[in-house]
Parts: sequence; C-alpha cells; structure tokens
Amino acid sequence: MDKNIYILAIETSCDETSVSILKNTKVLSNIISSQKIHSLFGGVVPELASREHEKLIIPVVEKALLDSKIPLKKISAIAYTRGPGLMGALLVGTSFAKSLSLSLDIPLVEVNHMHAHILSVFIDDNEKKPEFPFLALTVSGGHTQLVLVKNYLEFVQIGTTLDDAAGEAFDKCGKLLGLDYPSGPKIDFLSKSGNKNKFDFNKPKIDGLNFSFSGLKTSFKYFLQNKQDSFVKNNLNDLCASLQKVIVDILIEKILNARDKTKIKNIVVCGGVSANSYLRKQLLILESNKEINLFIPNINYSTDNAAMIGVNGYFKFINSKFGKLSDVSMSKYPI
Repeated sequence: MDKNIYILAIETSCDETSVSILKNTKVLSNIISSQKIHSLFGGVVPELASREHEKLIIPVVEKALLDSKIPLKKISAIAYTRGPGLMGALLVGTSFAKSLSLSLDIPLVEVNHMHAHILSVFIDDNEKKPEFPFLALTVSGGHTQLVLVKNYLEFVQIGTTLDDAAGEAFDKCGKLLGLDYPSGPKIDFLSKSGNKNKFDFNKPKIDGLNFSFSGLKTSFKYFLQNKQDSFVKNNLNDLCASLQKVIVDILIEKILNARDKTKIKNIVVCGGVSANSYLRKQLLILESNKEINLFIPNINYSTDNAAMIGVNGYFKFINSKFGKLSDVSMSKYPI
C-alpha cells in the first residue's frame, strides 16, 4: 500500500497561475503560467489578473497532473493560497480548490502565502535545510518581513515594512527609469555593468527591525525630476547599480540587527527579491565570514509558485491542520 502523501497545490495570489503536485516534500510537477498582459500597464491590474486565472486554472491543473504522472484519484489533499494577495485572484484559486476537495472527498488545506515562501526551503530539491529556530527574511514585490520561525507551524513576525516593499521599490524606481514591469530583474542585469558607488541615495533611518522604502523611492524620483532623458540613458547602468546597492544594504543591515537581537545565526532568505544576484553575493560574503548560516531556496521556488504552497500543505496535513469550506480568502493574512 502506498503510504505517501500526495498534495495538489494551487497558487493564485497575484499574477501567476500555478499548480504543483508533491509526493511528501518532493516536487513531481510545478507548472507556472505568468500573465504577460500586465506589462502593458506598468504593474498588475487586479481585475485582469482574476480573469486570466479563470482562463488558466483548468489547463494548468491538467498539465500539472500530466507531468507528475499521478492520477487525480491518488491525491491525498488539496492545498491552496488563502492569502495574502489580490482578493479577486485569491477567490479563483480558493473556489477551485474547494470544488475539487468536495468532488474528490479529500481534505482541504489553507495556506498562508508568506509561510509558504519560508517553508519552500524544505522542498527536497534544496541542498541545505535549516534547523529550528531560524530567522527568515521574506522579500518580494508585496512584502518585506523578518520572521522568527519556531517550527513548521509557528511563525512570529519581528519586523515588517511600514510602507512599500523592497520589490515594489525596485519596480517603481524602474518605471521612473523607463524600464518595463517587472523592473527588478532588469535592474539586476543592468547593475552588473554599473558603478554602485556613482550615486548616493539616502538610506531611510528606521529604528528596530522594521523597514521603509517609500522615502528612497521619493528621493529617487526627485533626483531624476529635472534630469534630461539623455542623462538617464547615459547613466542607466550606474543608476541601477546605485539604487540596488542601497536597497540591499537596508536588507543586510536589518538581517544583522535581527541576528544580534535574537542570537540566531540560521537565516533563510526567500521571496522573489531573493533571486537578486547582488543580494545573494552580499549574503554569501556574510556566510563566508561566518557571520550567518545562510539558507536560500532553489531559485525555481523564489518567485510565486505552487510547490511552496504544497510543501506548507504537507506539513499542515501531517499535523492534521485542515481547512474548512467556510474559510474565506484574505487579502491581508497576518503571519
């Protein structure tokens, strides 16, 4: 008898329609369909995101099952993103997950998107896995948080952004530079041939473990306000590198402050911005100097994906933490 647990996981919190099939913590398939339409508007349009999810959810589920070679009748539970995220987008995944759970008569597991980012480090593909307790920096377009993780089910937020997220700062500043959305990867690429010390942008002074990026975004806007297009064109790489440096410096500073305050050296860095090459370089320097023990999920699991929802669902399943049909989607879902 097959005693393995098979999770079908659904992620629709923003502009990726993703479905994954997991065998315990091993990913058998992880299909991600990114919505390109939003690049026309310089950011995610919630209504368009919802409609795209409606179009894509069934074919993405079918593709995930086909690639995994696991029949639907073998699925043990349905895990889905309950929040946080765009309400309309979340509702598509939530409704589909509940319907599938009912039709198959199997458990439903609701997942906090931010918990899932953190627990993605426990997917089998990852070479290194931390011991508890550890600190996690979740850094993306919508969130920047420091979290104390006590075990697979206990998470305590010890720091968060007071305004914009780090990824949002990348995207909005990138738009000011004339870069297409999403701007983060483009800034990362252009920075490789830029001088990170060419321009000095003010770093917000926020006490404790919280973050703030709105002031940086505003100062960047005012810096460019009276500059001609030729200035941006001739200095684009240096502008990107200088902006990237100050954002990464803020993140590194807060990680070290959290380490000193909690006396915990095991650090997980996750979320879309964790794919940034300069951030990874600075983190590896800290690890090589034995200042931290670093754990970063496989880059395939850095951005929004259903595999991370599935691994979180697995740990909740084995601890009998099941969801209910009455659970509603939550655009804001506290850690």
